[in-house]
Amino acid sequence: MSQRGRNGKIPCLLVTALFLIKPGRQNNLKAIEMLVSTPLSLQLLEEKIKKKGGAGLVAEKTNLVDAVWGDKRPPRPQEKVKYLPLEFTGKKSEAKIEDLRKELDKKKSAGLIISMLDEVAWLYNLRGNDIPYNPVFFSYAIVTPTTATLYVDEKKLTKDVRDHLGDTIHVRPYHAILDDVKMLSLGPTAEKDLETSLQQKSSKEPQRKFMISTKASWALSLELGGEEKVDELRSLVGDKKAVKNHTELEGMRACHIRDGAALTEYFAWLEFELLENKTILDEVQAADKLEQIRSKKQHFAGLSFDTISSTGANAAIIHYKPEPDSCSTIDPKAVYLCDSGAQYLDGTTDTTRTLHFGTPTPLERRAYTLVLKGVISIDTAIFPKGTSGFALDTLARQHLWAEGLDYRHGTGHGVGSYLNVHEGPIGIGTRVAYSEVPLAAGNVLSDEPGYYEDGNFGIRIENIIMAKEVETKHRFGDKPYFGFEHVTMVPYCRKLIDVGLLTEGERRWVDGYHAEILEKTKGFFEGDERTMRWLERETAPL
Repeated sequence: MSQRGRNGKIPCLLVTALFLIKPGRQNNLKAIEMLVSTPLSLQLLEEKIKKKGGAGLVAEKTNLVDAVWGDKRPPRPQEKVKYLPLEFTGKKSEAKIEDLRKELDKKKSAGLIISMLDEVAWLYNLRGNDIPYNPVFFSYAIVTPTTATLYVDEKKLTKDVRDHLGDTIHVRPYHAILDDVKMLSLGPTAEKDLETSLQQKSSKEPQRKFMISTKASWALSLELGGEEKVDELRSLVGDKKAVKNHTELEGMRACHIRDGAALTEYFAWLEFELLENKTILDEVQAADKLEQIRSKKQHFAGLSFDTISSTGANAAIIHYKPEPDSCSTIDPKAVYLCDSGAQYLDGTTDTTRTLHFGTPTPLERRAYTLVLKGVISIDTAIFPKGTSGFALDTLARQHLWAEGLDYRHGTGHGVGSYLNVHEGPIGIGTRVAYSEVPLAAGNVLSDEPGYYEDGNFGIRIENIIMAKEVETKHRFGDKPYFGFEHVTMVPYCRKLIDVGLLTEGERRWVDGYHAEILEKTKGFFEGDERTMRWLERETAPL
C-alpha cells in the first residue's frame, strides 16, 4: 500500500492514514484516523519521521478505510437526539451562543468550528446516545457573528429538538462539514456580505481567522486553509462548560445524594449476601446488581462508565474491567474496590469506595488511611485564585510519599453535567496541561488518590468536589481564595481506617462527613432496616 508522492514525500490520507518509513525497512505502515488526529500531533509525528529518514507527510484525500469496509461497514447509530430542558441546563442555548459571540468579537475572529461532541451537546442543550456511557451524538457546530449551525443526521432529530432549535440554529447534514468549512475559508462572497468585506479591506484590518480547538482534526484545519486562516487554541466552549452554573451545581448536589443512597443500599446488600447468606457472587453479578439499584433512582439515564467491580488482586489493576466469562468470585476475606458512576438528567456521578468484609491486614489498613488522608487534604485545601490542579496534586500524595509510596494515575479529573464523566480542561495531577488552566469557582472535579500493590490488593477512594470561593481572614494580593465542597455521599469503610494515623482535625472531618451522609440519605431507607443498620454503623463517630 505504501507509495511515494510526486514530491518525494510520504503520502498520508486526509481522513485515514499516514505512512512511516524507518531506516532499513520498507512498507512500514502506521495507520492514523485523520479526522481525530490534531495538527500538533501530526507535526510532532512528522518531526520524528524526518529524524528517522522519512521525507514527511502530504495530504491524500482518498479514504482507504472506507474502501476496505465497502458495503460491510456497520451503520452509524440512529439513536434520537434529546432536548435537555432549562430546569437541568440553567441557561438557554441562545444565551450561550451570544456569550460565545462576544468572545469571537474580542478575539477578532471570523467564527468557531466545534468538533468535540460534548461541547456541541452542551452549547445547544442537547443530549444523545451514540457513544456508550456518554450522552453525546455525532455532530459538529459552527458559530459565527451572525449564524449558528448544527451538523447532524437530521433523521435523529425529534419534533421537540426541532422546536427547540427553531430559526436560531440552522441544521445541516453531518457529512457537509468539510465542504462547508472550505466554503467559509473562501471568505464573504454573497452580495449581503460585500459591504462588510469592503469595509474590512478599506480599514486595512487583517483578515479574520477561524478558530478551532487544539483538539480539532487536521482535516478541518486543512479545509479552512491551514495556518494562514486558522487560529488553534484551547476550546472556548470547553472553558465555559467546565464552569458550572447555579442550576448545574444544584443538580450535582441532588444527583449525588440519590446516587450515594444507591451505593449505600448496594454495599449493605453485598455484605449481607456474602456474610449472612454465604452467596457466591462474581464481580459482574455484583456490578449488575448495583446498576439495577441505581436504575430506580429519579432522573437515571444510564451508567457513566463500565463499573470497576474488583476483588483482591484485581483491585490493584487501575482500569480493571470484569468480564462475565473470566471475572473473579468476590472473596469476603479480601479487599473489594468498586469504582462506578451514573448519568442522571441533573448530573454525572463517579464514586470509588474500597471495602473489606473480613479482617484487613495492617498494611491494607495503613494504606487505606494514608489514601484517606490524601482525600481529606484536597477536600480541605484553601488556595488563591490562579492556582492550578497541577499545584494541588502533591497535597494528595504527601502522606504516601512520607512512607515511600505513590500511585500511577492523576488525582482528579473534571466531570461533566450529564455529559462525559472525564471532562477537560481542568484536573488535579502531574500532566502539563493541568498547569495551564487555573481552577475556578464552579469547576467540578474528582478527588481520588490511591495505592496499589501488584498481585495483592488495591486501594482507591474517590469523591466528587466542587470549587467555590471561600472567606479567609486575610486577602493577600487582593485575590479571592477558593476551596472545595464535596458532594459524594457514601461512607468510608470503618474496618480499613486506622484511627491512630489520623490527626484530631482529620477525625473531626470524617465524623462530620459521615454525619452529613446520614442526614442527607437516611430518608431513602424508610422500611429498609438492613440498609439503615449498615448506614448507621458505618457513619457512627470514630
